Amino acid sequence: MPARALFIAGAGTEIGKTYVTAALTRRLRAQGRAVRTVKPLASGVPSLGDPGFIESDTARLLDAQGIALDAEAVESCSPWRFSAPLSPDQAAVLEGRSLDLTDLVGWCRAEIARTEGTLLIEGVGGLMSPVTAVATGLDWLRALGVPALLVSGSYLGAISHALTACETLRLHDVPLRAVAVSESPGAPAPAATVAAAIARHAGAPVFCLRRGETCPEDLGGLI
Repeated sequence: MPARALFIAGAGTEIGKTYVTAALTRRLRAQGRAVRTVKPLASGVPSLGDPGFIESDTARLLDAQGIALDAEAVESCSPWRFSAPLSPDQAAVLEGRSLDLTDLVGWCRAEIARTEGTLLIEGVGGLMSPVTAVATGLDWLRALGVPALLVSGSYLGAISHALTACETLRLHDVPLRAVAVSESPGAPAPAATVAAAIARHAGAPVFCLRRGETCPEDLGGLI
């Protein structure tokens, strides 16, 4: 049976997308559900032999799945990895490489077809961040035709950024399953306050994830 796939998109960059994705992965596993989590495209990733690799998004997602770090596991989770902490299109240029949206979408579709249970696909950067020279994260998501979980931070300005992303998804007919507000360090308002403000306008369930806490069971139930 084909997997139920979910795309984890960000309202911005460096706001906790991987933290939320890993927490959701652990929640689904705790519920006894089959889940596989991938981040096909990642930048700012050290080489596997580098001590810093353990802090990479790919390593964190493999850890959430209980998968040991080795070359095969890394490749199956994140086949397109770039070392520079830039948008993938820029990072690829620095390495003399290129990426075509057709290849990225084709890889994801193949993974959806062969995965039993739920496949979580974490995007890169924010919803409108470039993923290739001509395509954005939104183009990637629309091409896949799967629902989205939007991740927001709780920093000053996060409410506007999250609601703008919600409206963008709505205008492009992308089903929004839920919004997860990840607590931002040093934010002036509690994450729960930000989540409540987003919930008044998002048109989808909104959940709050504070650092160190597990994913809400209700969020796992929506997937």
